[in-house]
Amino acid sequence: MARFDVILGKGGSGGGNALMHVHPLAEERFAVTSGRIKIVVDGREQLVGPGEDAVVPRGRPHYFVNAWDGNTAFTVEFRPAQQHLIFFANFARLTMEHPEWFSAKGDPDFLLIAASLNTFKDHIYLAKPPVFLQKLLFALLAPFARMAGYKMEVKPVHTQSIACR
Repeated sequence: MARFDVILGKGGSGGGNALMHVHPLAEERFAVTSGRIKIVVDGREQLVGPGEDAVVPRGRPHYFVNAWDGNTAFTVEFRPAQQHLIFFANFARLTMEHPEWFSAKGDPDFLLIAASLNTFKDHIYLAKPPVFLQKLLFALLAPFARMAGYKMEVKPVHTQSIACR
C-alpha cells in the first residue's frame, strides 16, 4: 500500500484540470480530514467530507476536485502500492519547477503526459483512448519528449528478489 496526504487549494484538482484517468492495477481510496472533495467515477459524482471516505475500484475512470471554498485535506491510498508515491511526488515537483509545462487551467502538456506515463507504465492512463493505444503512442513519443526536456527526475524503483540471510 502507498499512502500520502494531499492538500488541494480552492479550485484544485487531481491530475491537471480534473483529467479523467484510470489506475489499471490499483484501487484508490480517499479519506477526507477537512474540506470536501468531489469524486467522479464512471460519470457518477460523490461528495466526500470530513471523516468520510470513498474508494475507486481499479480500472475505473475517475477524477477528483476540491468541492470546498477553502483548502481540502485528505489522505490517498493505493493498493497495491506500485510506484504511485514516486509518480505523484515527481508530478507535484514538476508543477512547481516547470509551470510552463502546464496550461493556465493546470493541464499537463501532452509530451509531459507521454514522458511520465511511459516512465511509470501500468500506473495511470487517461480514460480514453484505450490503454493499449496509449502505451503504443507514449512509447513512440517518449524519446521526443525527453529530447524536448520532459523527464521524471526520480525514476521508478525496479525491485528484484533479494536473498536475506
